[in-house]
Amino acid sequence: MLKNIKDFICMHLNFKVYNVTVAAIIAALAIAPCVMFLPESYGFENGVLENLQLIVLFLGFIFALMAKDNKKFFYFVAMIIAVLAIREVNCFRTVFFAIPGEINEFYTWDQIKFGWLYHPIYGLFIAYVAFYFLKNKLFLTAWEMLKNIKLPVWNILLMLSGMLLGVIAESVFANTLFEESAELLFYVSLTGIIYLYVFDKDYNL
Repeated sequence: MLKNIKDFICMHLNFKVYNVTVAAIIAALAIAPCVMFLPESYGFENGVLENLQLIVLFLGFIFALMAKDNKKFFYFVAMIIAVLAIREVNCFRTVFFAIPGEINEFYTWDQIKFGWLYHPIYGLFIAYVAFYFLKNKLFLTAWEMLKNIKLPVWNILLMLSGMLLGVIAESVFANTLFEESAELLFYVSLTGIIYLYVFDKDYNL
């Protein structure tokens, strides 16, 4: 039993700290200072933290498109990144439809011309992503990967921590600085994982 556990850990779990792991650790350590010292406006829509998130997501998108192997799978990953980025800017509602003279306030979709098209178009894109996943049987690809690859333990734990902290920040504390900095941790960790699987020899797929 112990030998099986040891073999599983040796084969699938990688506890090595990479540069992208350090970046995620820095993002995690920055959460408390962000909440305590940054101006509230940094956590607003289109604020500094959200713009940093979009930059990180863009890098993850580019990394996924640069994959030389399992291209269909990484195209799917790139589409998931696009879904996350579009969600961050509320399908560009918070980019183009700010209410003049108001702070961090935006017109709702029913107040925007042709805003009723938002949900159908966004839904169609998500449906296409799901169709692409099923059509190319990427669930089988993902299963084969899981059986053979190593998992970057620290990056995964940091990514899950960012996800959990983001939920807590939004639902318990209603603190935008906390929420946005936690989401930044999630995205930095996720992008780091994509980078490892695309470029690092320890994670060749």
